[in-house]
Amino acid sequence: MVKTAVAPSPPADLHGSALGRRVWRIDCGDIVNRERCLTVLVERNRVVLVGPPGETAVLTAGQLGQLRVALREAAEQAER
Repeated sequence: MVKTAVAPSPPADLHGSALGRRVWRIDCGDIVNRERCLTVLVERNRVVLVGPPGETAVLTAGQLGQLRVALREAAEQAER
């Protein structure tokens, strides 16, 4: 899986699109500091947040800002 570079502040990196939908990937870590990823996408006018399977996502302040921007943009897209 391709990881996006961790930016110190927003905006969230648009990772790509699938079937005309935007997909955001936000780097994060888990409880033991391994690299993981949160994914945000829009499915049938609903925002979907996919975390690391069976894990806890730990975000820095910059990563949290990226997640906030991704969720706001996804919510706007879902409302269309």
